[in-house]
Amino acid sequence: MPTREHLIYNPARECMSRDELRAWQGARLAETVKREYENVPMYRARMDDKGVKPEDIRSVEDLKYLPFMEKTDLRDYYPFDLLASPRSEIVRIHGSSGTTGKPIVSGYTANDVEVWSEMMARTLTAAGCTKEDIVHVSYGLGLFTGGFGAYQGANRIGAMVVPMSSGNTQRQIMMMKDLGSTILCCTPSYATYLGETIREMGLVPGRDLKLKAGCFGAEPWTEEMRLRIEELLGVDACDIYGLTEIAGPGVAFECLEKHGMHINEDHVIAEIINPATGEQLPYGESGELVFTTITKTGMPMMRYRTHDICTLTDEQCACGRTLARMGRITGRTDDMLVIRGVNVFPSQIETVLVSTHGVAPHYMLIVDRVNSSDTLEVQVELTEDMFGDTIGHMEAVRKHITNQIKSVVGIATKVSLVPPKSIPRSEGKAKRVIDKRKL
Repeated sequence: MPTREHLIYNPARECMSRDELRAWQGARLAETVKREYENVPMYRARMDDKGVKPEDIRSVEDLKYLPFMEKTDLRDYYPFDLLASPRSEIVRIHGSSGTTGKPIVSGYTANDVEVWSEMMARTLTAAGCTKEDIVHVSYGLGLFTGGFGAYQGANRIGAMVVPMSSGNTQRQIMMMKDLGSTILCCTPSYATYLGETIREMGLVPGRDLKLKAGCFGAEPWTEEMRLRIEELLGVDACDIYGLTEIAGPGVAFECLEKHGMHINEDHVIAEIINPATGEQLPYGESGELVFTTITKTGMPMMRYRTHDICTLTDEQCACGRTLARMGRITGRTDDMLVIRGVNVFPSQIETVLVSTHGVAPHYMLIVDRVNSSDTLEVQVELTEDMFGDTIGHMEAVRKHITNQIKSVVGIATKVSLVPPKSIPRSEGKAKRVIDKRKL
């Protein structure tokens, strides 16, 4: 079993003094702002509007003078207008679902892939992974960053990787058992489902399986869910955080102390702001999490508003790392839902419904967690004419909506056609979502 000092991948960076770290961040920030100003017309225009020039940004304290970026910017300047490097230097594209059906894409240079790989190597090492381990990756492999992030991090450490991707649970468990997988990477809801299925199969963790730890993320989860996963799988369950726009999983990670996620601050600068005013808030206060990338060259993000609500602390962890830590995400400032690791906006569903003949512009999204997996039901009202039509015609409409939502959002949903005027009306802002999960 590795000792605590062996659970830090890069001690020189992860344990540097706060003063040394701030100096490092300031120098990288100045370089990145200059690169962004010279190569991204949209951001240059925003800086000019604020009267800010690259030479004005000399330290982390100057960060507050820079304009914000939002997820909508990636949609508005899709696909390549936010690149700060020539397209010939972009070696990888990753993406997540956007609000209009098109993915939000981010371009990665070879440097960006290396930086991301190191961040995930730190993440896995903090969970106890060494080159002697077998890392079972059940995040999806594709445009989604989850699977590739875990794969790259394990490669960087030198561990054996099993890139299973998601689904086919019985086969996943068979491979875990036969290969002797020791580290599991997947969403916490899938980890719970795997654990329940393992028990139903009569297998006993520790006897039939060798799992010892897991890195779970891509969706919000509770401390109660952590305890459930640890009980089912016999592992240390560690939280991880990432965004495609910043670097994928590995932006922040828990160590085995499990007291907040260490932010890889030599690669990103984290802030907490008042979501209403944009004012920076001190450590310990709850607000919106904002990230600035300082080593990313393909598509740097400057003061990127995540819309996630949490707190930050710079108190040194018992593990020895001096990196600031973020608490669990407690909510969001927008209407985005995270369902089975996929970002879903009600506006995506609405786009499908308003373009479908025979349904009214009244709908309800019901999110729940059944057998440890997120479910989404879309209830939509039929028009008076369609409600009186044939059962076959109504079924065709339902199937059409189901297929369109799957195409736009990327996940399967249950579509329920309900009678006219059966969905409650509101005199104020319409309530479109009922989330029954305990997040």
